[in-house]
Parts: sequence; structure tokens; C-alpha cells
Amino acid sequence: MLYRKNVGNKERFARLLGGGLMVLCGLVGLHASALGILFAVAGVGTLLTGAIGYCPACAMIGRKPLASE
Repeated sequence: MLYRKNVGNKERFARLLGGGLMVLCGLVGLHASALGILFAVAGVGTLLTGAIGYCPACAMIGRKPLASE
């Protein structure tokens, strides 16, 4: 493993749910307009961090998941 997971289980679930909703809203709700595509791309990034369990932005600031997660 090349990275250490820095996103806890509860946050991973929230990222998966939120990222999926962002993709859905961007492509369906905003009718795949320029803003909708941008929103969907951000949603894919959120989905990936939830699926993998690693967030590069959190790693840059040194954030670690809580021990209870």
C-alpha cells in the first residue's frame, strides 16, 4: 500500500453518498450544462476519496481520522 488511509468509515460513507448526489445533480439536475459538468467532476473526486479512503488534501494538512471511526 502506497498510502495510509486518512478518512474514517463514517466520513467515507458520507463522501460516497455526497459524491453520488453531486454527480446526479450535475448531470440530471443541471442538464449537463458547463456548471453541471463541473459539479459532476467534483462529485467524481469526492466519490473517489470515499471509495479509496484517502484524501490528498487532508494528507497535506496532516489530518488523521479519529480513533473511534
